[in-house]
Amino acid sequence: MQPKKNEKVDLSKNSSLYFVIGLAVVLFVSWQAIEWKTYKKTYGYEALNVEDEDDEEIPITEQIKTPPPPPPPPPPAPEVIEVVEDEEEVEETVIESTETDEDEIIEVEEVEIEEDDLDVDVPFAVIEDVPIFPGCERVKKDKRRDCFQEQMNKHIRKNFRYPEIAQEMGIQGRVYVNFIIGKNGEITNIRMRGPDKNLEKEAERIISKLPTMTPGKQRGRPVRVPFSIPITFRLQ
Repeated sequence: MQPKKNEKVDLSKNSSLYFVIGLAVVLFVSWQAIEWKTYKKTYGYEALNVEDEDDEEIPITEQIKTPPPPPPPPPPAPEVIEVVEDEEEVEETVIESTETDEDEIIEVEEVEIEEDDLDVDVPFAVIEDVPIFPGCERVKKDKRRDCFQEQMNKHIRKNFRYPEIAQEMGIQGRVYVNFIIGKNGEITNIRMRGPDKNLEKEAERIISKLPTMTPGKQRGRPVRVPFSIPITFRLQ
């Protein structure tokens, strides 16, 4: 038996065309599915009408005032008052007069008053006898302050040395130095305040080289004298 087949019919003749058409249809359907948009429905709202609500009625109350309690009755008076006579004798004390007669000699004991040392700091500007810088011993008393300032400036110029590290870093400024001239004329309690630690150390070194002075005196007794001076460090 021979198969019934038409040799003129070719099933694969238009297969590529059909494939392209099917692919285009699938792409179109996919594009439509991606581009499909949905929108949310919005609803309006109605304003509430609060004008028609009933106002709350507040009852009127009246404060009841209670009268204060009556005052307590006074204590009853005693029925019988007994009078007792004072029969006890009281010894009278005699007050002697403290007035003295002109001819009477009064002995007064001598009281020794010990004067304490003046343990206070007297500023340089108000002290009676200023500390004497070596070299100012023969200067008049009223000129010793000026001599002290002049000798102090000479000492600073003589011992001044600009720190090398401050020169390299370009540091300059003014250092304020405070110190105390003690009762024995020595320099103590040196304190500095300046723009750089290196400048402060140099100022401390200069002041620590001050010589021992004749101490300042207040009421003829040696006292501690605070003194302050600025030292300026300036690059040329």
